[in-house]
Amino acid sequence: MAPTRRDFMKQMTGILAAVGAFPRPLSGEGQGVRVTSEIRNEVRHVNDIIKLPASYYQHFDADFKREVPGEGYGGWKKADIEISRKHTAIVVMHAWDMGTREGYPGWHRVVEYIPRADKICETVFPKLLGAVRGSGFRLFHVVGGGDYYSYLPGYKKTAGSAGVPTGIPEQIKSDPVMDKLNRFRGENVFVGKHNEEDVAKGFKRLDFAKNAKPVGDEPIAENAHQLFALCKHHGINHLIYAGFAINWCLLVSPGGMLDMSRHGIMCSAIRDAVTAVENKESARTESHKEEALWRVALAYGFVFDSQDIVKALG
Repeated sequence: MAPTRRDFMKQMTGILAAVGAFPRPLSGEGQGVRVTSEIRNEVRHVNDIIKLPASYYQHFDADFKREVPGEGYGGWKKADIEISRKHTAIVVMHAWDMGTREGYPGWHRVVEYIPRADKICETVFPKLLGAVRGSGFRLFHVVGGGDYYSYLPGYKKTAGSAGVPTGIPEQIKSDPVMDKLNRFRGENVFVGKHNEEDVAKGFKRLDFAKNAKPVGDEPIAENAHQLFALCKHHGINHLIYAGFAINWCLLVSPGGMLDMSRHGIMCSAIRDAVTAVENKESARTESHKEEALWRVALAYGFVFDSQDIVKALG
């Protein structure tokens, strides 16, 4: 017979007493509790399967009796699915402290989603990551954009065990015409000549957002090679992403969903723990975020809500 919640709590109390340390709050709001690897393993043993509400997209059937056949698709639906603690990890990717608008105005002029990302870090991450850490659920961090992490034990351990990546794509040689095209794009497409210096200054002082900093030796990866090494080591076949931005970094940056799906790993996202790069035409409605979540649901995995994860882990 499956253990009841009371049985589970009694067993956990015994485990905590045996190791001589009840979980205690860490410094920093929302950073959860310290959980030893022995406790994590025992939690998974007691209750490996978690039922979780998930959004999925029914991309069939086109109705050719309609003026627009695609409007016959089933669209967004929700169902309770099962995930495995043992084989699933939450991934926080590119959750950066990008400085204030007063300090780095050029960067904020280019990356208009910074206020939305900051709000998510302040309002969603504390409960979400607190629940993840407090329950012993696996948590990875994916970094990039600058060296603000190489001194941390979670990165040193990952880099040491993963080794040097092989098969790095060979780069084609540039020429004066291509150099001129790239300069034109930099000045007229992104980031704008008048913003270049400010953006460069911002990247030099890049850091983890306050509520997204790794705790203890939580694993950190800077590319797909390292993240896949973590997945292999811990037996992970399902990654659930939070971070910024869902239609850019989380999809196509090193360690993003495109990379990991090529390794056969299911990649999902947490709807209210992500935001997107928006343009002039989409910023008001955040329609690019919606389009990216549809891509996730169609090509990579599922879309979850943070409150459902918190409730399930609680």
